[in-house]
Parts: sequence; C-alpha cells; structure tokens
Amino acid sequence: MTTGVALHAIDADNQVDATVRLAHEASAAGLRSAWFGQTFGADSPQLAAIVGREVPGLQVGTSAIPVFGRHPLVVSSQAQTAQAATHGRYHLGLALGTKLLTEGGFGIPFERPVARLREFLTALRQLTETGTADFHGELLTAHTPVPARVPGAEAGVPLLVAAMGPQALRAGGELADGILPYLAGPRALAEHIVPAVTAAAQAAGRPAPRIVALVPGVVTDDVDAVREKVTEQLAFYEQIPSYARVIELSGGRRAADVAVIGDERRIADEVRRYRDAGATEVVFSGTEVAGDADRRRTWDVLGALAG
Repeated sequence: MTTGVALHAIDADNQVDATVRLAHEASAAGLRSAWFGQTFGADSPQLAAIVGREVPGLQVGTSAIPVFGRHPLVVSSQAQTAQAATHGRYHLGLALGTKLLTEGGFGIPFERPVARLREFLTALRQLTETGTADFHGELLTAHTPVPARVPGAEAGVPLLVAAMGPQALRAGGELADGILPYLAGPRALAEHIVPAVTAAAQAAGRPAPRIVALVPGVVTDDVDAVREKVTEQLAFYEQIPSYARVIELSGGRRAADVAVIGDERRIADEVRRYRDAGATEVVFSGTEVAGDADRRRTWDVLGALAG
C-alpha cells in the first residue's frame, strides 16, 4: 500500500512555486504521491504536470475534476499532456461536483449527474486509450475529426472517480480504474463502498479497482484546538447529501468525526485500519491545518508507512 498527501498552497505568494517546494518536501519524507484539488483556481492537471516534472519519481494526481462545465475532449488534452510531462506518473480523478458550485458558478442545471459521469467516462476512455473518439450520447458528444493523441501518453491515463453513492460506485467500477472516496471512514469503506465498487468491476470484467482513500488528518499535540478548526473547515461538506450519508455510514455525525487527529501512533493505527478496510492507497488532506511543524510530523509518519 502507498501513502500520499494532498498539497494545498493557495495562501502562498505564488501557488505554483510553493506547491513545487512542498512536493519536494513530501518526496523527501518518503511519500509516494501528491494530489491536487480542482475548483475555480489553479488548473489541477497543469499543476500536477509541473510538479511531476520538478519532482521525479513522485506520482501526481487530480482529485477531482467535476464533469459539469468541462468536456471530455478538453480534459483528455489536459490529462494526456500531464501524462507525457510526467512520463506516466499522472492519475486523473473525476467528480460529479455539487449543485451549489455547478449552478452558482457555471449557471448550468445540475441534472442527471450520474448519467453525465457515465457518458464522460466512456468518451474520455476512448480518447485517452486511442487518441480518437466517436461518441454520441444523450448528454455529450465527443468526435475527433483530427487525432487527439498526445505523443508520450500512449499508455493511457488511469481514470478514477470520486464516488461514494451506489450509482456513482457502479459507474466507477464499470467504467473507471478505481475510486477516490473522501470523508469515508474505514467502516463505510469495508461495509458499503469497497464491496459495491468491487462487485461492479467484477460484473463488467474489469480488474480489481483501486481504492484511493482521501483522509483529513494531522499529527498534533493540541488535539482539541485542531479538531475545532477542522470542524469549521469541513462543515461545508455536511450540506451535501452524498457526504452527509457517507459520514453517517462511517459512524460520524459531523465531517470532522471522520478526521484523524492525534499523535503519531494514532495516525499510524488509522492508516492500517483504512488498509484493512480495503484501501489500496491512503492520501491525507488538510495536513497544513496545524502549521508547518505538525505538517512535517504528519508527513514523516505517512512516509514511514509507505509501501
């Protein structure tokens, strides 16, 4: 099993420069992968490509691009370019997104998200595997009158889905290479998420899916103060039904109940619990919440656990 970290440097004077510095530090700590979110700020595939070039050997990934407001042809170009830039170390995550950001940001209806995800994945796999597409769905059309292959990305791009609900898990198992669950604790993984996506992959004749568990957490001695801060930061997710459901399935009431906050032994024990629940990779997010010293402590623990 591998361990990784989500890099978050939006408060820096230059986000790209700061992210590269953090990536070097993560690699030196023994972490195997660095992941980048996608909202309306930095372009995640481009950021991953830069980091992958600057930090040889580090796996890089996007977690995750919402399928609303994008098109498979454009995302394929981004992903293949990142894959060529990193010589095969880029991993692309897709997400349904949220009604709030889709309708409030793009001004388009948040309708039939799982159907859109399925069509997006189908067209995108054609593009990343063959460099061409001739897909005509109900919601999307992707056709290549000229080739869409990026030399250097012939091996394709691993496709992952930020899936936790039953329909999204089925789509991820049938059409993707794995999933990127967030705020899903070991109980939810073991009892609901891993069995569902694995069964879908088996039924579709696909290999066992990757389970890249994204976990908010940090090593700290000031547990109560940090938990209060994390509770405030993660409260947004409690308003989203899919996250609220998976938090409850994990045995929590608030999103922060799923966060792993404590000393080195606590973090190591929880990473092992995720592994036992079926996670193939564990990626910690929000490790900067308690300051640089605690972030470094967290990365050292995770690096020591890297397989």
